Amino acid sequence: MGRLAVLRWQVLSVAVAFLAWEAAVRVGLLDPLFVPAPSMVLRALPSLAAEALPRLLDTFGKTALGYAIAAAVGVPAGLLLGSRRLLHDVAMPYVVALYGVPKILILPWIALVFGIGLSTAVLSAAVFAVFPIVVLVAAGTRDVDPTLVTVAVSMGATRGQIGRKVLLPAVLPSVLTGLRIAMVFAILGVLLAEMLAGHRGMGYLMQRQAMAFKAPELFASTAIVSALSVSVVLFLEHLNRRLGQWR
Repeated sequence: MGRLAVLRWQVLSVAVAFLAWEAAVRVGLLDPLFVPAPSMVLRALPSLAAEALPRLLDTFGKTALGYAIAAAVGVPAGLLLGSRRLLHDVAMPYVVALYGVPKILILPWIALVFGIGLSTAVLSAAVFAVFPIVVLVAAGTRDVDPTLVTVAVSMGATRGQIGRKVLLPAVLPSVLTGLRIAMVFAILGVLLAEMLAGHRGMGYLMQRQAMAFKAPELFASTAIVSALSVSVVLFLEHLNRRLGQWR
């Protein structure tokens, strides 16, 4: 099946799902107080846009800061853990254990220490995002064929040349995968922080809409955040493919 045919089936399946959703609300199978029809969500979008845009920029600004911190810490930490056997054996079990802890349990402690505002949201994004980067980069570094390093050393390569010409191309797929997954976690961390201890951003707006039973506005806000999040992840996936060609 060609790519165009697949796209047609995808569009058709989405259209059928929305039509079924609309029909289910209109015949009374779904309560519009909790699950509004798609037409109600579309009508809510124009009135929501003026309020949502500055909040959306605020949310993704905090996400970008937290994501940058996670990348700056996670990539070097993963390379270090993956390239030092003793350090890996000692520290990696703790990293994996912390990775497995539901991060929402940490949010109240972050809010307690840093209060309500920017710091809590940024730090939450960083904490949510750093662990997949560390784990995947460390695993990718461990999987590098040692023969490549041995051959490079025998040819007189310096440490910098080995890192740049041998390790970096070999580890790059793991780094890019970790960064792509981390973006989703960073967005989640900011939204949860805004809901729990925020007074700005889309998370705070969505929490207010839910408490006021404004279902159409809540679904519209969810659609806006989801669309932008998917766009960012698709961009990172495109970047992954382009850099994969360079490798």
